[in-house]
Amino acid sequence: MPAVREAVARALAEDLLPMGDITAALIPVDVLVRADIVAREEGVLAGRLCVNETFAQVDPAVVVTWSLDDGEELDPGAHIATVEGPLPAVLSGERTALNFLCHLSGVASVTRRFVRAAAGAARIRDTRKTTPGLRSLEKAAVRAGGGANHRGSLSDGILVKDNHLGGLSIDAAIRRAHLRWPGRTVEVECDTRAQVEVAVDAGADMVLLDNMTPAEVADCVKLVDGRCLVEVSGGVTIQTVGEYADAGPDLISVGAITHSAPILDIGLDLPEMEE
Repeated sequence: MPAVREAVARALAEDLLPMGDITAALIPVDVLVRADIVAREEGVLAGRLCVNETFAQVDPAVVVTWSLDDGEELDPGAHIATVEGPLPAVLSGERTALNFLCHLSGVASVTRRFVRAAAGAARIRDTRKTTPGLRSLEKAAVRAGGGANHRGSLSDGILVKDNHLGGLSIDAAIRRAHLRWPGRTVEVECDTRAQVEVAVDAGADMVLLDNMTPAEVADCVKLVDGRCLVEVSGGVTIQTVGEYADAGPDLISVGAITHSAPILDIGLDLPEMEE
């Protein structure tokens, strides 16, 4: 929740500082409204906590009642929630609430498409290619879509990439990692079959097959033979993820599910005011 509170506070500051919502201030504070949050297209819901927090920070008198939970699928026209309270407060929080809901539901929706395309043959994971300041929110949306999370931060696990290998060898990196950080997962990014062999022999817990073809992945999976986990990354699309999954890796990481997810179209419908 601290991450949600902070993200919402920053977003509201963008909209409400320095003088507040000077348009909504024209409306008498005793005008009450009951509005509906409605899906405009199909997808997967994510971001409920952000909506709740947005209206709580704008005005605790606004009450949000949910019809659906994060992770549930949406059809066009689906009723997602009801928002009740003072009209000025509802209008002041509307855009911030929808920005979070549309973005995070977009992440969950794209994740769900990749998960389905992989057909259970491999788990779909996110990466650290996230929106600055919104990582924990986007990773929660990935989980809502049925995906799994990679490292949340650089402290969560050891991933030796090609740039690290400019300063030390694969076997030295693995040896030092196990000595300094016992119990941490040690993963090594590999561009070639030879690197995979070195990493596995040196005791890596996981190898990351970077920018390989499905055929090359299948060959490396056979080489590893269950001695460690195998992850695939680099250029995997919704069109190719099934082929990669069939090659036999345990995990497929896809940066696009966070850094390139389009928003899901969700709106707030208010009743028409009588003349």
